[in-house]
Amino acid sequence: MDIFDPSIFPILTADGLTNGAVYALLSLALVLVFAVTRVIFVPQGEFVMFGALTLAALQQGKVPGTLNFVLALLLIATVLNVVRSLRAGDGRAAGLSVLWAALGGGALWGVTHALAGAGTPLWVQVLLTLLLVVPQGPLLYRVVFEPLRNATVLVLLIASVALHLALTGLGLAFFGAEGSRTPAFAQGNAQIGGVTLSLQSLLVIGVSALLMLGLALFFGRTLAGKALRATAVNRLGARLVGIRPEAAGALAFTLAALIGTLSGLLIGPSIAIGYDSGFLIGLKGFVGAIIGGLVSFPAAAVGALLVGLIESYASFSLSQWKEVIVFTLILPVLLWRSLSTRHHDEEEE
Repeated sequence: MDIFDPSIFPILTADGLTNGAVYALLSLALVLVFAVTRVIFVPQGEFVMFGALTLAALQQGKVPGTLNFVLALLLIATVLNVVRSLRAGDGRAAGLSVLWAALGGGALWGVTHALAGAGTPLWVQVLLTLLLVVPQGPLLYRVVFEPLRNATVLVLLIASVALHLALTGLGLAFFGAEGSRTPAFAQGNAQIGGVTLSLQSLLVIGVSALLMLGLALFFGRTLAGKALRATAVNRLGARLVGIRPEAAGALAFTLAALIGTLSGLLIGPSIAIGYDSGFLIGLKGFVGAIIGGLVSFPAAAVGALLVGLIESYASFSLSQWKEVIVFTLILPVLLWRSLSTRHHDEEEE
């Protein structure tokens, strides 16, 4: 059967838009992190993996390994903050860092052990998953990337690849080699234009659209969003008007972790997520970000939707080549940008 068959084409298109919506979210996160911090954040897909598998572990009545990981990151970040405060002669700030870390870590440990048992409502498990995974974003920035904030893009890329390998190994240690699915948030199907779509697919598209709208409002209407935009446009100028690059970087990584975790929760019911699934999913979001030049949010979102559609069409007629076809998209885009962009030395800060 041909993909343009009237009975097949709408189904493949709907499937492609569902996957493309998730890839678009990841593309936006990658563009945001790169624009603000110059980090090509390779481990973006690991937040997807951690989000889906943490919820799966909670569904099984287990305390997920991500609890120990976020507490370890909190401890390391607190030590770094205390050392920095003591070097600056600010003992009060050092004491506050220890106090807040102890209170926050203790509360997270207690809440997780209290709610990790079987029978907890799904929405509570979703909130707990967000509490366990989203803080990893700013903590990873503080521990890994903030000490390298003055390094070149190449050094930051090397650190990003190393972090991806470490997080993949931790995913294997926390969750094992077997993939897991999470329960669907919406059961049943709906008829739209003669095409039968699952309510879960419609939920994925709807939530993704709402998140994109929320990001647009955040960047356009809030002071924090405008600060991030200013940092993305001109880091030196933003610093001169009082925007701290460390705070902007931490906020960018927090949003990236939130987007990745929500993406994992959305696609968890559709496909089996394993410890190594995040890289491939994140890479498809990266293709969309590259189409947008790692600077344009709308172009990245459109590119990611294109990736989802091409993947869906290719999986029907050329399933064994679908990954090759998707990732080959990046070659003409890179060639065109290389020929059309004026090259200049990296901005000195």
